[in-house]
Amino acid sequence: MGEPDLKTRKKRIVGLKQTLRAIQQNKPCIVYLANDVDEHIVKKIKMASAGKDVKIIVTRVGRKELGRICQIDVSAAVVALVQE
Repeated sequence: MGEPDLKTRKKRIVGLKQTLRAIQQNKPCIVYLANDVDEHIVKKIKMASAGKDVKIIVTRVGRKELGRICQIDVSAAVVALVQE
């Protein structure tokens, strides 16, 4: 799993709205979803990334832990690493 990448990558996007915006701008990215994320969020990400250069990975950690890995003080359901 790419969780060490989440700690070290500079171009990291946290949150659904920002991730959807990056996907809409055709930025190739890897999207990490918490394992306890709501199904409607998964559907939004999958619909937005259809036919685009986006890899979707469901992590083994929950939202709270994903936020901690990203070194933010709140939980995170969606995190994207944008290719530079």
